[in-house]
Amino acid sequence: MSLALPAFEPLSLSLLALVAVAVLLDLLLGDPRWLPHPVVGIGRVIAWLERAWNHGPSADRRRRGQWLAALVVGGTWALAWSVLAVLAWISPWLSAAMELVLLATALAARGLAESARAVAVPLAQGDMAAARKALSMIVGRDTADLDESELARGAVETVAENTVDGITAPLFWALLGGAPLALAYKATNTLDSMVGYRSPRFADFGNASARLDDVANWLPARLTALTLWLAALVIPGSRWRGAIASTRREAPSHPSPNAGWPEAMVANLMGVRLGGLNHYDGCPSPRATLGTPHEALTAGHVERAITYMHGGWLVFLLLAAPLVLMREWLI
Repeated sequence: MSLALPAFEPLSLSLLALVAVAVLLDLLLGDPRWLPHPVVGIGRVIAWLERAWNHGPSADRRRRGQWLAALVVGGTWALAWSVLAVLAWISPWLSAAMELVLLATALAARGLAESARAVAVPLAQGDMAAARKALSMIVGRDTADLDESELARGAVETVAENTVDGITAPLFWALLGGAPLALAYKATNTLDSMVGYRSPRFADFGNASARLDDVANWLPARLTALTLWLAALVIPGSRWRGAIASTRREAPSHPSPNAGWPEAMVANLMGVRLGGLNHYDGCPSPRATLGTPHEALTAGHVERAITYMHGGWLVFLLLAAPLVLMREWLI
């Protein structure tokens, strides 16, 4: 007796429908504390392997880092696929339900909006201490001395960058390979966030993870910049004229080959300036500036960034629909 295969084909109408329902599930529930989250498990595996492998000569650390990326990403995909295959053998409906849950865990629209509002609300009320503490939970930069504009900048940049990492990139890979590929992407993203730093500790060991994350986000980041611009066409007050040209000019100056695209687009659409000088553990880290500052950054811009985030993923799904229908028609 052989196992049944997971039922949803890449770029199929049924998979698109399931992905859309997963987005709604994420928006309604977010990440409930009582539900085990795959990313937490992935993070524990990465931490254990990093402690065991990240030592010795540079060449050895780099080679083990390559094995880390391959094992974590490949293992995540294989485990998710195997679970869905076993459940499909028991019942196709059970497999579909599990795929829906796994897809929802790969998305972070509600969590991202809540984290950004945790900064914006006290900031609007003048509670700088609470806003600084909330921002410190979602960024790596020092926040103790940031003023209103810098606090708003940190929150807006987080929303813009994580529109890709937390929503559109998982959607992109989910439409191509269902929950297994979406979770493999989340494993890639988690690897980058944990070991993909250019520091003495991770420069060699995390090199493969950082490069893999760059590849996985390359197309989704650029598509997201486009969908943010398209969404802005119906969002009042958007400075959409010239935003594409400005984004193409400014995005390559960002330290990340991908994060600059959504950040530059949001900056230009809102008419604010992102980037500039950050501090990490007291050390200055200058970044290229993005956007033209027609307005000073305030707490209100954080909510506006959330509006663009929601518009971006919605347009992303709407653009996927005709591709799926074309594939269905051709087949």
